[in-house]
Amino acid sequence: MTSIDSVTLEVPDTTLAGEFYTAAFGLDTQLRLRASDAPTTGFRGFTLSLMVSQPSTVNSLIGTALDAGATAVKPVAKSFWGYGGVVRAPDGTIWKVATSAKKDTGPATRQIDEIALLLGVADMAASKRFYVDHGLAVAKSFGNKYVEFAAGSSPVKLALYGHRALAKDVGVPADGSGSHWVVIGSEAGPFTDPDAFAWEAASA
Repeated sequence: MTSIDSVTLEVPDTTLAGEFYTAAFGLDTQLRLRASDAPTTGFRGFTLSLMVSQPSTVNSLIGTALDAGATAVKPVAKSFWGYGGVVRAPDGTIWKVATSAKKDTGPATRQIDEIALLLGVADMAASKRFYVDHGLAVAKSFGNKYVEFAAGSSPVKLALYGHRALAKDVGVPADGSGSHWVVIGSEAGPFTDPDAFAWEAASA
């Protein structure tokens, strides 16, 4: 079964980005960073989500991200599905931190339970078929709205969402052009998907 071995964010300055992700979320080995000056504007077509166990953890991670230089996109708030907020990292990557719980059930922690990479796609059926043909196993599917793939032993789960729906979910305009500034590593690579997201060989 194909799964993600690595996620590489392309950033203007790898040193500054590394310092941010360590201070903001305590991430180091979960992300790779690569310098890039490829043209990109607006929404890059993907988001990264950190799923946690309770609201106090959301508050802690969002708070340290803002302290480390992120900008708020959606302030933390309760919703019908739980509690969460959205920030934009200094390198431009959009991060959502959320929990399905609406109340704390224990002491505050900074434990991240799950990291998810959501790709905004133009044609859900075509993208789903493409990824299944490349060895990914569907774990959840909600028609043409959302597809989630089995993560296996991967530290990052992959999911597909409609491009405009994903932009709306995180609170940004859907328009964008140029490089996505993200590269996915897998034994199935290299290839480029229908929405121009690049995958590379895991050893790269």
